[in-house]
Amino acid sequence: MSDRVIPLDFGAMTEVVQFLMELDKLKTVERRTRLLGNTRQENSAEHSWHLAMAAMSLAPFAPQAVDLPHVIRMALLHDVVEIDAGDVMVYDIAAREAVQQQEVAAAERIFGLLPDGLKQRFRALWDEYEAGESVDARFANMLDRALPIMLNLHDEGQSWRENGIRLEQVEARNVQLASQWPELWHHLKKHLDDAQAKGWLL
Repeated sequence: MSDRVIPLDFGAMTEVVQFLMELDKLKTVERRTRLLGNTRQENSAEHSWHLAMAAMSLAPFAPQAVDLPHVIRMALLHDVVEIDAGDVMVYDIAAREAVQQQEVAAAERIFGLLPDGLKQRFRALWDEYEAGESVDARFANMLDRALPIMLNLHDEGQSWRENGIRLEQVEARNVQLASQWPELWHHLKKHLDDAQAKGWLL
């Protein structure tokens, strides 16, 4: 697929630069998990990069064949809306429902900074990820849920302990992962049971 979707002119280039400068704000959005072995909180830009790397690394193990460049594009764009809406704890269901309209408005504003061709393309990728219906979007969503589990398992359950998270919450949040990618879930579940035994999960 060609990336040439708009005429290359000064006005369009200016809009793209404005968009890129707006994206810099994603580096200031703190998440609940910390960098491994570090007291600093991970930010959403770092998470998006890590998710893209997880897609590249785990695509050979995916339950269905995926279009990897397409998945990576979704991974890099999926949390751009947190510039306006902020990050919400994955296990805070009420807060996640409350922030949905803010995220849609954020998508309108942020992708609206781009010239039309790119605006439609980027917004379509974000919408596809949010809908979670395509094979690529389901793969990206499953990785997005698995990655914080992996980080917690390698950081003594840092965000789980700080927020009083129970094993049942992790299991409930990952029903889709367990049913659609059982190999990865079985790998994680063994370590989750160990984490609960160590007191990292309630």
